[in-house]
Amino acid sequence: MRIEKDFLGEQPIPDNVLYGIHSLRAKENFPDHTPFHLEWYKATALVKQACYISYRNFKKAAEDQLPSMQLMDNVVIDALEQSAIEVSQGLHAEHFIVPAIQGGAGTSINLNINEIITNRALIILGHKPGDYHIIDPIEQANIYQSTNDVIPTSLKVAVMKLLTLLEESINKLRGKVEELEKQHLNTLRIAYTQMQEAVPSTYGRLFSTYSEALSRDWWRVSKCFERIKVVNLGGGAIGTGLSIPRFFIMEVVQELQKLTGLPVTRGENLQDATANLDALVEVHAILKSHAVNLEKMVSDIRLLASDVAGYNEIEIPKKQVGSSIMPGKINPVIPEFVISVAHKVYANDNLITSLCAQGCLDLNAYLPIIGHAMIESLKLLLAADETAKNNLFTGLKINSKVAESRLFHSPAITTALSPYIGYHKAAELANEMKVSGSDIFAGNQKLHLLDENRLKEILEPQNLLKMGYSIRDNEQ
Repeated sequence: MRIEKDFLGEQPIPDNVLYGIHSLRAKENFPDHTPFHLEWYKATALVKQACYISYRNFKKAAEDQLPSMQLMDNVVIDALEQSAIEVSQGLHAEHFIVPAIQGGAGTSINLNINEIITNRALIILGHKPGDYHIIDPIEQANIYQSTNDVIPTSLKVAVMKLLTLLEESINKLRGKVEELEKQHLNTLRIAYTQMQEAVPSTYGRLFSTYSEALSRDWWRVSKCFERIKVVNLGGGAIGTGLSIPRFFIMEVVQELQKLTGLPVTRGENLQDATANLDALVEVHAILKSHAVNLEKMVSDIRLLASDVAGYNEIEIPKKQVGSSIMPGKINPVIPEFVISVAHKVYANDNLITSLCAQGCLDLNAYLPIIGHAMIESLKLLLAADETAKNNLFTGLKINSKVAESRLFHSPAITTALSPYIGYHKAAELANEMKVSGSDIFAGNQKLHLLDENRLKEILEPQNLLKMGYSIRDNEQ
């Protein structure tokens, strides 16, 4: 064991671990086991790397102008940067022991990563973890940084990386839905309003409502980068840049942009960028919109494929055994998973909204749980998109003959005849179909309302789906 100290006292730390006293105190103070997101862990290291590169550049400039200024040796800077690169690749994550749910505005996150980077840098230079007289987690690893600019900036980096993936996943799902839209462009079905039979439509038209919604989701997500790109890195504790070289403030975000390839931009008002998290509220609202669209579409498919509907028009892929007691039972587990994801996103949206409003004066103390919820929603939506594409819409089957037969037996089909025979005669035909159980062709044959060929022409998919009708359509 090694003994580490802070101004509160001492703590024994196992010799071979990369965390230190600050991490251990946090673990003891926050006895929760919710794991911290690896994406945020890696992004924090990227921010640290940008800081070390900027420090090296500052050191070079400072030495030319003020040779007497005491600055870190290049060998230490190089070791810190190498360590940060390793952490940005996800290495040493087992030494990150702070839970996701915590107090302190992210100080524990920052200190845990500082300790990992420091102790790994010490090993790189041939020293032992805890030799802080050589490299210190705060004096060196945290140079010109604050929790209050590093942790929110790294959250935005992690979120932007996931948003890039979400754009792709929405497009892939949309592509699969559009395939079904084209395949079933003329596959007739009964449309429903308020869960009652309404007017004729097609499955292609139904799928088009999903693909249009997903198009809007993609567009909105693509605009999230503009909302979230402003960071406060270099601003220090509250965005004033106190005790930080102006050279560093002006350079560090540019270095982060080069490292990540993301459109991160230094805020013009760094105090605003530190105090206010409304951009996260806005971005998560867009994620919630995607969750709403996902729930709507899979709920539709689940209903249409259910035994309650009982028509066998739609068959969803059979993915796993549905019961431990009822033989042969198959459940709609993919829609249920997606719906569960959507409601978790709604819950996260409420959490993010309410806690972003809890920001007090110059800082928001609840950034860790806000960020955790944001990343969780993104990862859940990625999973929902993937399984909806691969396990629901891929392999989905539509029995077009059953669907068409049901439509022609539905009194709702008579709505299409109103422009030609009037409402009252159409209602007479609808009543005949209800009483006799016949389809529209047999009912018309009995009542002699329309020429049989004319009726077939009106009920062609391309005619049923025209946007309105013209005067010429009434020509006999």
